Amino acid sequence: MTRSFRTLLSATALITVAACTTAQQPPAPAAPIVPDRPLGDGGVSAFYQPPATVPNAVGHMIRTERIQNLKLPETADHAERILYTSLSGVGHEDPVVVSGQVIFPKGTPPKGGWPVIAWEHGTTGIADVCAPSWRGYFSRDRAFLDHWLTAGFAIVASDYQGLGTPGAHPYLMYKPEAYSVLNGLRASLKQYPTQLRNRIVLVGQSQGGGAALGTGWMAPHYAPELHILGVVATGVVTDFAIPANPKHPPLPRSNTETPHMAAAFDILTDEGSKQSLHPGQNMDTGMTDKGHDLSRQARQSCLGDLFRYTDSHDITIGNMFTSGVTQNDPAYNQAFVIPDAHFKMPVWVGTGLADGEAGISQQYNAVAAMCDAGTHVTWVQYHGLTHNGAVNPSANDSVPFATNLLKGKVPQSTCHTLQPVGHEEDATPGIKWNN
Repeated sequence: MTRSFRTLLSATALITVAACTTAQQPPAPAAPIVPDRPLGDGGVSAFYQPPATVPNAVGHMIRTERIQNLKLPETADHAERILYTSLSGVGHEDPVVVSGQVIFPKGTPPKGGWPVIAWEHGTTGIADVCAPSWRGYFSRDRAFLDHWLTAGFAIVASDYQGLGTPGAHPYLMYKPEAYSVLNGLRASLKQYPTQLRNRIVLVGQSQGGGAALGTGWMAPHYAPELHILGVVATGVVTDFAIPANPKHPPLPRSNTETPHMAAAFDILTDEGSKQSLHPGQNMDTGMTDKGHDLSRQARQSCLGDLFRYTDSHDITIGNMFTSGVTQNDPAYNQAFVIPDAHFKMPVWVGTGLADGEAGISQQYNAVAAMCDAGTHVTWVQYHGLTHNGAVNPSANDSVPFATNLLKGKVPQSTCHTLQPVGHEEDATPGIKWNN
């Protein structure tokens, strides 16, 4: 699958430090043993703890606080951390508490408030400490959000169910993501009535690209009072149910990510999504020692750390599991796949043609499914740009798309020119974030 990035001290570094000590020096103190964190819970402040009784009403703001210790986008005035009520998108759909943040542009709000983008972030991990409202955004996303703040949008950004707050994070499952985003919008519009306007564009990258599509698909029947004008999705990670004999048959899946990177993504599905779907089940069953080790890392580290860990410890999907163990989970497949591809609002999709993480064939398949279902889709492709590298250049096209929607203007669909894609291109060197 596909995603985002970063921090942990490796065992290799500890060995190097110990080797540099001399007989005259006291031995380096042993690294403290970090307790395991079941479900990835813990490591965040008391702000993220739910009240003793969670209100039944969804979209209810529980508390807010000014964000003081995170680097914000340069054009942000300030940001507020938020904690609000939502529904679990798993099982019986009980009330849950979700965290997030609201980022305000500089200046005085226009009459009626700033229009809003609901920013749906890419993969960070499944541990609470990976929640963007707690750990902040990396430079790529801060730069991207600057484009939207400069254009006069405020940003409402959910962490998603189970990130920051207690419980497993249902990684890549569209319904929990959609509930989290839509109820975050409801709570924020009520909390900041003069600063935020109920004119919304859903914007997401990678995991968030799929989340934005899932949110746009669910919004008309779950939250019809929210004025969702359109969807912007880059590096899309999602699947749609495909009817028999589609006009544009799906292409075979293609990913060129490394085996170590694939293992990091896979463990997030096991420790996040499958743990959500099968609470109490031991996800480590059928794993090797390498798999057990990576599971523990996933419960307390974020994606970039896992990339480095799988690489330095030579962990792959092939050596994570004992022979004969099947990884297919029909419940997960059903929770990941959006039931149909028809949207009631226009959709803009951006794809870097050197994207070996989300895979360009999967993104073509998503666009083709939407076109075949009668959705108004604008698909823009970027030669030589990767999963990361396409994000900021895409703003040159997606921000005007959104500002035109505010004016009631919808660009022409590109569905009539849709053609299958080939293999991923090589990444163009010398472009920032184009790794």
